[in-house]
Amino acid sequence: MTTAPQPATIIGGPVSPYVRKVLAVCEMKGVPYRLDPIVPFLGDDTFSDISPLRRIPVFIDDEVSLCDSTVICEYLEERYPAPSVLPGNAAARAHARWLEEFADTRIGDVFIWRVFYQAVVLPFVFQKPRDKDRIAAAVAEQVPQIMDYLETIAPQDGFLADEVSIGDIAVAVHFNNLAWARVDLDGARWPKTCAWVERTQATPALAKLTRIAGRLAQTPIDQHRKALAELGVGLTETSVATHTPRRGPMTV
Repeated sequence: MTTAPQPATIIGGPVSPYVRKVLAVCEMKGVPYRLDPIVPFLGDDTFSDISPLRRIPVFIDDEVSLCDSTVICEYLEERYPAPSVLPGNAAARAHARWLEEFADTRIGDVFIWRVFYQAVVLPFVFQKPRDKDRIAAAVAEQVPQIMDYLETIAPQDGFLADEVSIGDIAVAVHFNNLAWARVDLDGARWPKTCAWVERTQATPALAKLTRIAGRLAQTPIDQHRKALAELGVGLTETSVATHTPRRGPMTV
């Protein structure tokens, strides 16, 4: 496997499922990185320059500067092809890519925008009250629609293919944020999906990153760098974070 000459810079905090998706691929492929764990709503003007849509993660290495999680993972797959995060045949690869797209858009819209953003981001970043009715409506009406669909395509055992793929990872990372928003899912109603997500979250890369992100989810934002240092995560020397919140698009 080709070795990166210097650790890549990844901008974005691992509480974001999109950041964890990229970090998981880096961990699986052995790509070294250093983290600037910002919240996208707290990025400065430099962050706007390198991420025009103010999205995280941003990935910077000796060849590229990218700011979309899917594009970053595709780049990592092409530059560091082993181990692969895509299945071996064309149909399975297409299915994994579709599930990544479904996770990034539909699952992200509901689990992140309509639940996690309302339950966690608004009070802790913007000091705004939770819209409990909006959260309850999303949990009652839209989360079950997603879960019903996933239950029709979730593997009975194992993963989407022989090994864990980008499709498994992209779906599984969102479920941690739902749990941090204190939403419990009915394992009896969606047994295949819940078991699939648990298997994926138990893989070494995701288990490591979930422990880290879980710690940060309980830590004030201004103490995230300190907490990550205590956990042994490599950090950038400088940061593009600011202390003044700015409204912006949800991370993708």
